[in-house]
Amino acid sequence: MIIKKNVMNIQAEKIELVKMLLDTENPRIIESIKKIFIKEKTSDFWDNLSIEQRNEIERASLEIENGEVTEYDTFMQKHR
Repeated sequence: MIIKKNVMNIQAEKIELVKMLLDTENPRIIESIKKIFIKEKTSDFWDNLSIEQRNEIERASLEIENGEVTEYDTFMQKHR
């Protein structure tokens, strides 16, 4: 099964990384790894969006706030 195989590969990779981490005495490597984890915890999807995507989301939010919405069923009836 492909999913199980991938999970096993991930587990093996994690074990290998732990071994490497335990074997290192280089504080720069340890600090780099810590920074990666901290960045992953604090990263926001918003930071990964393009300017165009951000503008579109902001425009849509304004439309919702202004009541410029269409019910799903109404929209679907027009496009069937």
